[in-house]
Amino acid sequence: MGDVQLFLVDAFTSVPFTGNPAGVCLLEDPDRAADAEWMQDVAAEMNVSETAFLDLSTLAGTGEIGLRWFTPTVEVDICGHATLASAHVLLTEGLASAPLAFRTASGVLRADRAGRDAIALDFPIDVPVAGMPDGYFADEFADALGASVIAVARCRHDVLVEVSEAAEVRALEPDLAVLRAATGRGVIVTAAADDGVEDADFVSRFFAPAVGIDEDPVTGSAHCCLAPYWAEKLGKPSLVGAQLSRRGGTVGVEVAGDRVLLRGNAVTITRGELAV
Repeated sequence: MGDVQLFLVDAFTSVPFTGNPAGVCLLEDPDRAADAEWMQDVAAEMNVSETAFLDLSTLAGTGEIGLRWFTPTVEVDICGHATLASAHVLLTEGLASAPLAFRTASGVLRADRAGRDAIALDFPIDVPVAGMPDGYFADEFADALGASVIAVARCRHDVLVEVSEAAEVRALEPDLAVLRAATGRGVIVTAAADDGVEDADFVSRFFAPAVGIDEDPVTGSAHCCLAPYWAEKLGKPSLVGAQLSRRGGTVGVEVAGDRVLLRGNAVTITRGELAV
């Protein structure tokens, strides 16, 4: 097993020990890359919100890299920060050249350099639709969040809840049992930015107890829904979102037709090999 390289990368940050940590596992053996049970065991051992598994055996033949994401408890269909971490590892380790193409459960996702250090991800847009998840009322989300709910919308994977102020987003201590039962992967809570967040247009936090993540530090894929939501409200396609988790992080977004570009930095924290 010494040929399986494993990295820990902080994504959507340029400062170590902030942003969202992701595991990145490099696989040369296609049989290993098809072993979902083994990947789930590794992700549970890593115990970060997502671990990405890259199938490098496909690169020479197709120009694409197989990519799957696992939380400590389940496989997920899309993940922004672990994709950013994967692109960062491939580029900084000299394993592939930009632009990169990842073959995933959500189609082909692309990554390219964006300036000297940043990376831009090309993801499918997730336009929110106003309305409650089946069987829920706005008051239930207001009670569960302890905040003043302005609007609720449904995204492809998540529920988006806008509250009145950024200060309420910072102070959230939600009832995770209610959020766990809500339809979708997780709940995005958002508000317009205030003076306490430099150079940001909107703020958010993300809770996904249904997939084993009480709170995700910085959620790239949630910004595929946040980007069109705030682009329409603020009247501009390029924005900056600040995720106000304890670790914190920043995601640049740009709406481009049916795609969203997610921009961010990443920092390698550890590199090594699996011993078992």
